[in-house]
Amino acid sequence: MMRFRLALAFLVFALAVRPAPAADTQPYFASIKNEKTYMREGPGENHRIKWIYHRKGLPVEVIASYDVWRRVRDMDGEIGWIHMALLSRERTAVVMGPGETAVYGRADAKAGVVAEARSGAVGRLERCGPLSCEVKFDGADGWVERTHLWGVHDGEQF
Repeated sequence: MMRFRLALAFLVFALAVRPAPAADTQPYFASIKNEKTYMREGPGENHRIKWIYHRKGLPVEVIASYDVWRRVRDMDGEIGWIHMALLSRERTAVVMGPGETAVYGRADAKAGVVAEARSGAVGRLERCGPLSCEVKFDGADGWVERTHLWGVHDGEQF
């Protein structure tokens, strides 16, 4: 009887301290919180570092979670794990495409161009409509066509 109780106590303890199972996560965008952030091959500090990001504010798409780890995809399609403390819920986007992209004064593409954003520029998303998003860059803000941004899901509006 003593062995049974001991085995039962061990089983209860083992179940109580196991990591949380992977949750089905609806993909969402987050941004890198620090100037130096590690992407790992698996969910834990014992896993090898896959990439080191040196760009605060860079958007990543969170595609899964496991305990305090988030499985993310970057704009180049690289997938790995980042600790949730290194991510921010602040919405950002990266300008994509060759050359420069027009930044308009209003959501209407017929509005005047107030600035040009280079490919790779990161800005904070203020709001998004069906065709364009209002983005705040260092030194300028305005509306950019969604087709030139990475960091917003198709059809997402806010």
